Amino acid sequence: MELKRVYWSGQALRLAYSAVIVWLAVSVVLSLMPKGKADAGKGASTVTEVFRGLVDSVLTAVAPPGLILAVLTIVAIVIHARDVRRRDQVRRFSRQQRREGMARAGGQCEMEAGLGRRCPRPAELGDHFFPWSKGGSTNLQNFVAACARCNRA
Repeated sequence: MELKRVYWSGQALRLAYSAVIVWLAVSVVLSLMPKGKADAGKGASTVTEVFRGLVDSVLTAVAPPGLILAVLTIVAIVIHARDVRRRDQVRRFSRQQRREGMARAGGQCEMEAGLGRRCPRPAELGDHFFPWSKGGSTNLQNFVAACARCNRA
């Protein structure tokens, strides 16, 4: 259950970041577009006034998504720190866990070879399915038997 929470919270943060970045880009582009008739009636303006107007419109458009981006960054830092603190102290699988995991896999690599097919090579190594460095636990549910080629990939 813990692995699902870690995985889906990461996916949700990536999706939220993507949405805010798109919102930020669209806001900047729309703020730089000419306003039409409102600017035409002013007459000649100095370069400084035009530049100041552009900067003001960009800052006004960027403020809401920028604030949300800052909040998302703080949330991501807090979640990552919490997951790192919860990380198992032991990184390596025990011999018993490795033996049970290899028996469960039938001595065959459990990684995907592409198009939903299982890799046909024999398993040589035991690894974390969800990486230990990203908060994956060192238990049998997170054990995956892998050949050397799939483990490197």
